[in-house]
Amino acid sequence: MSREIIIRVRNLKTAYGTHVVHEHLDLDIYRGEIIGVIGPSGCGKSVLLRAITGLKEFAEGSVEVFGDRLERLDEEERAAIEQRWGIMFQDGALFSNLTVRENVEVPMREHTDLEPQLRHELADMKIRMAGLSATAGPKFPSDLSGGMRKRAALARALALDPELLFLDEPTAGLDPITAAGFDTLIRSLQQALGLTVFLVTHDVDTLHAVCDRIAVLGDKHVLAVGTIDELRAFDHPWVQEYFGGPRGRAATGH
Repeated sequence: MSREIIIRVRNLKTAYGTHVVHEHLDLDIYRGEIIGVIGPSGCGKSVLLRAITGLKEFAEGSVEVFGDRLERLDEEERAAIEQRWGIMFQDGALFSNLTVRENVEVPMREHTDLEPQLRHELADMKIRMAGLSATAGPKFPSDLSGGMRKRAALARALALDPELLFLDEPTAGLDPITAAGFDTLIRSLQQALGLTVFLVTHDVDTLHAVCDRIAVLGDKHVLAVGTIDELRAFDHPWVQEYFGGPRGRAATGH
């Protein structure tokens, strides 16, 4: 039985002026999987996420999400697709002048006609789902620790009950214990809600803890896709160093 492809990227080219980031990039992502996207600094991991979600225009190729070619959709069709995914940006990107609850309500205000009281209750539920106590709701992002801000950003990404979750470096800057707790939360949410997760990371521990498959970016395209064991056998200097270096060995207990 063939697995359903949720995201299909073909022959993608992205560039900033004359600087080409990706060229001839192909990638398939299947329903219900957590796929980790790794690669050297500057290889365009976050740019790929932004291209797939329409935040970065691409020069050539196609991006298909839920069976629709995004570049062919009109504004209304595009908005309908965007309600089916949630994005957690690298730094959280919370609005500093809004409380946590108000931040989580932003997508609801934008895409639904829910009554304010129901919005409040749903936002509080998402905050608890993301592992924060209800007391976090009235606080501002500046009142929170780094780990709590990440969870608040995750709550906002979950606001519209998405099928697809994009996470950009979710554990960057967190201490190992907080990062491990976040990894556990991602995996449990994915299983409970049946999410498909596109996860940009450089954290070897995260790959081991949550990812079903890993896509390695390099040389402007996808070098390889597979499980950690499959990638360990992949003959490429950066991949070998990544998984075979001290951090990679520590993550596997070798």
